Amino acid sequence: MRLTIFYDGGCPLCMAEMRQLQASDREGKLAFVNLHDVDFSERYPHIDPVRADRVLHGQLESGELLHGLDVTCLAWSLVGKHKWLSVLRWPILRPLSDLTYRLFARYRHGISRLLTGKPRCTSCTLPDR
Repeated sequence: MRLTIFYDGGCPLCMAEMRQLQASDREGKLAFVNLHDVDFSERYPHIDPVRADRVLHGQLESGELLHGLDVTCLAWSLVGKHKWLSVLRWPILRPLSDLTYRLFARYRHGISRLLTGKPRCTSCTLPDR
């Protein structure tokens, strides 16, 4: 299984997670696409970059789209890390964890400013593979 993650390259927290995922992806199960790439809309016309900037988007090889914590949990599962995240998909916890994720995603730049001192990246990149 291969997962493409459409991430916000302008968010320091998002970039930190993508770097960790990329470093953990020893089998090449993940692909990373910055929503802010100049050719994004040409390459991925079926992905609305405004919506994908609000809620993390991922796409399986089959073309199926995933959103939010479904992307995060699957990505970490594919690289064999943070298996505890699967509890966030349990039916009893899923609604609360999805609400918490949506709040985090909405305010991630302010949270980033508090945690890193930077609300946005101006030159954040993922290392080439």
